[in-house]
This record gives sequence, structure tokens and C-alpha cells, in this order.
Amino acid sequence: MANGSKSGKGKPTKEAKAAAKAARKQASKERRTQLWQAFQMQRKDDKLLLPLMIGTLVGAALVFFLVGLIWGLQWFLLPIGIVLGLLGAFIIFGRRVQKSVYKKAEGQAGAAAWALDNMQGAWRVTNAVAGTTQLDAVHRVVGRPGVILVAEGSPQRVKGLLAQEKKKTARLIGDTPIYDIIIGNDEGQVPLSQLQRYLNKLPRNIDTKRMDNIEGRLAALSARGGGAALPKGPMPGGAKMKGMQRTIRRR
Repeated sequence: MANGSKSGKGKPTKEAKAAAKAARKQASKERRTQLWQAFQMQRKDDKLLLPLMIGTLVGAALVFFLVGLIWGLQWFLLPIGIVLGLLGAFIIFGRRVQKSVYKKAEGQAGAAAWALDNMQGAWRVTNAVAGTTQLDAVHRVVGRPGVILVAEGSPQRVKGLLAQEKKKTARLIGDTPIYDIIIGNDEGQVPLSQLQRYLNKLPRNIDTKRMDNIEGRLAALSARGGGAALPKGPMPGGAKMKGMQRTIRRR
């Protein structure tokens, strides 16, 4: 019997366990490094970050301590307050980082594509199904609401792109609802930072099986028509920021 990463009884060998442990330690170290770098970057740009985080920590600890005084349990409740205060401070940090990232991305070519790629949930995203040489683009999202077409760029130019893409899509998906969105801050548009919240509020009209069917049909359409050229993200180092956001969500 050939020797592998497992013993003859199917249990991992000492070498495999050591390698797995080393990999976990390395991954944990990288996450801590990412978080520290993100904190340092945010602290330099956001003067309210430290006061808010410290205030949350101290406030939670103080409230639990004072409540504990009523029943003589202040030293029991104080550690609970500290833990909850740390959790609250970390949530504030994550939200302010996310807000800062979206603010920097807003208005840049490829920002909507980047935001769609960073969404949580069972969304099937195809970037740049239509576009112009001025980097206007229409992205397609398949989800429980149906098909959502998300446009970014000049509103005058993308309205035509949206109409064309909506017409092509409707031929393939029958009575499945189609929604169209233009990213922006003017009336009737959806701000970049509110995009996922907007999509999550749409009604659930189809099931996962229907989503798979629709995605297959639309993929064939994209393969025939090709896609538009678009930057990979709205800012240099976008991939690193995406990894950092995943790290914050894990915590």
C-alpha cells in the first residue's frame, strides 16, 4: 500500500496534521495583518473612528458595571460588558471601513461591477453584458427576484443599452420579472453604497431551479454576443480590499 497523507486506517498522519496546523496559523496571521493594515488606513482618514470605538467599549463596560451594582454582581457583569463593547467597536470599524471603500469607489468606471462581485447571497452576476467605448456598462444579475440589469456610466447613454439588453433578455426568459437599475445619486437612481440593500428588498419571484434555467439560457446569449471591456475594479488593489472585507465578515 502506497504511503500518502493518511495512514492505512484512513487517519491523517502526523505530517499532515502538522501541515494543516501550520496552514491554519498562516491564514490566521494573514487575517490579523489584513485587519491591522485596514485599521491603520482607516484611522488616518477617519478621525472619528478611535473615539467611536473607545466610546463603545467604555460605554458598554460602564453600563454593565452599573447594572451589576444593583445586585452586587458588578465584577461578574463587567467582563461581559467588555466583551460586548469590543464586539460593538469591531462592528463600528467594519461599517466605517465599508462606507469609506464605497465612497472612494463611487463614480469610477467598474465600481458597480466591483460592488456586485462583493455582494453576499445567492446572486449570479455576469459583468459587462453590454457596454460602450466610454466604459459605460450594463451588468446582469440573476437572483430570486428574477433578472436585474444594473447600469453604470452616463445616464443618457446607458438608458439605450438597458432598453436593448432588456429586450434581448425578455425574449429568452418569458414572464420572469426584469428589473433595471442605474447607479448614481440623482432622482430615480440607486447609490452605489445602497445597491445590495436595494436588491435584497426586491420581491422573491422565482425559485433556485428557475434561476439555474434562466442563467443557462442567458449564458448562451452572452457567449454568442460577447461582453464589453471593463476595468476589473474601481481602484488599484481592489482585490486586497475584497479580501479584507471577507475577513471583517468572518470576525
